[in-house]
Amino acid sequence: MYWETLPSLFWAIFYLFLLATLGTAIINVTRGKVRGLSIVTIVTTISIPFVGIINSIGRAKGVNEYEHLIAHLRQGSIWSIYIVMGLLYFLLYWVILLFKKKTKIEVSY
Repeated sequence: MYWETLPSLFWAIFYLFLLATLGTAIINVTRGKVRGLSIVTIVTTISIPFVGIINSIGRAKGVNEYEHLIAHLRQGSIWSIYIVMGLLYFLLYWVILLFKKKTKIEVSY
């Protein structure tokens, strides 16, 4: 095999996470909840896969996507910083949503 890649299960989980994040952000924009964060999330969710794919095209033989990302992150490449910061933003977005949901449930009792 010329190019190494991460396991299919990883990609399935990763893209399901992106789709769940995108769907949640779209629902929140239409409902008017956390609108600003949700708009940023939609743009970031759409752009991260494109940036990652475009910049992974020229990776070296025998290097998978994760190794390529980490190598460029160590070099300070803007695209790798964008991807890592975007993924951290998604985690923060989910924490904010879950925290708001939890406080809303506690208040309703």
